[in-house]
Amino acid sequence: MRFAFGIGLSLALHASTALAAGDQAPLQIIVSKDQQSLVVYDGNTVVATSNVSTGKAGHSTPTGIFSILEKRRFHKSNIYSNAPMPFMQRLTWSGIALHASNHVPAYPASHGCVRLPDDFARQLFTMTGRGLHVVVSDRQLTPIVISDPFLFQPQAEEPALLSDATLRPSVSQVHTQTVEVATNETDPTKTAALEIEKKPPIRILITHRGHREVTLDIQQLLNQLGYAAGVADGYAGAQTLEAVKAFQTAEKLTMDGKITPAFVEALYLKTGKGKPPNGQLLVRRDFEPLFETPVVIDKPEMALGTHFLQFQNMDPATGKGEWFGMALDNTLPGPMKKRLGITLQEDAMAFNVTQRVLARIIIPDDVRKRIDGLLSEGSSLTISDMGLGQETGDGTDFVTITHTPKS
Repeated sequence: MRFAFGIGLSLALHASTALAAGDQAPLQIIVSKDQQSLVVYDGNTVVATSNVSTGKAGHSTPTGIFSILEKRRFHKSNIYSNAPMPFMQRLTWSGIALHASNHVPAYPASHGCVRLPDDFARQLFTMTGRGLHVVVSDRQLTPIVISDPFLFQPQAEEPALLSDATLRPSVSQVHTQTVEVATNETDPTKTAALEIEKKPPIRILITHRGHREVTLDIQQLLNQLGYAAGVADGYAGAQTLEAVKAFQTAEKLTMDGKITPAFVEALYLKTGKGKPPNGQLLVRRDFEPLFETPVVIDKPEMALGTHFLQFQNMDPATGKGEWFGMALDNTLPGPMKKRLGITLQEDAMAFNVTQRVLARIIIPDDVRKRIDGLLSEGSSLTISDMGLGQETGDGTDFVTITHTPKS
């Protein structure tokens, strides 16, 4: 689906998405560099559109998955001679933002930011909040409903008695009257759903395991076996490497102190952990890390690609919601493919590409239940080969920068 955007803006707020202060809907913003356009979506419904002006040659606006980190009505650039940037909405701490401008031509003209017409920037500022997702792509992307058994859903609590004691009739009640049991009259399913909606949304990232995650596991497993690997911090210092050598000696492996795939497999086998995981799932909330855990990625020679999904439209009666997703174009650098052992990349526009990736990811049941319990309106899931990029840090959600080959 492609949109044709003329100069000017369209702001078509529906009653369901007209926002009161402090009542932010789980919208998402999609910027197309090819179209020089911005579209605000509520699920797959277009809420507002505008023309924009992205970064010119030499100052190209990065593509990828971002979220609004900071908002300021009155802001001046600390990079470009205090240039005014009214209604600024920051996407990266390195200087990329959405902001108003009195010069928004129909072609790339900025120093990397996304320029918006003044009136639209003012209106958009009232519609958004910190954490709202912004996707920047070369081509126009459109969220679609994705239904898949892999995707998380909130779990309502089971109805419970006021007391969990075993109920037995007294002698005087036997054969004479019905035993009455007091229960909560409130529908527990509805209560659970309402409570879920009030929780802050979580951000989930699924990616390949990095050296830090592998080292962290190694330290924990070596300590478990009695080899003093030191504090499990993900950094292979002298104490950890000595523990590696000690394990290699005891298991009659080549004693070189190197953390090789063969060493990792031997350590997992020794501790009864089976096959070493090759993926990592990380969760953040309110721009802060919450937890992370290993997962398994099937067919690791195939790239995951880059996928973004957002959870919303929760049914008040059941707590269940819908996932809206899209696949982004992203060409992996050669060195990264070599490091990850990737030999095949799928076209982001291929049919059911996101569902095929979901089918390759194996998550432990206890982790799934934990995420189901944390899920709330506006939560999101990013799947990417890129790992934690440089723009992901303190005070951010997961930021994914994508790359497309220059034509």
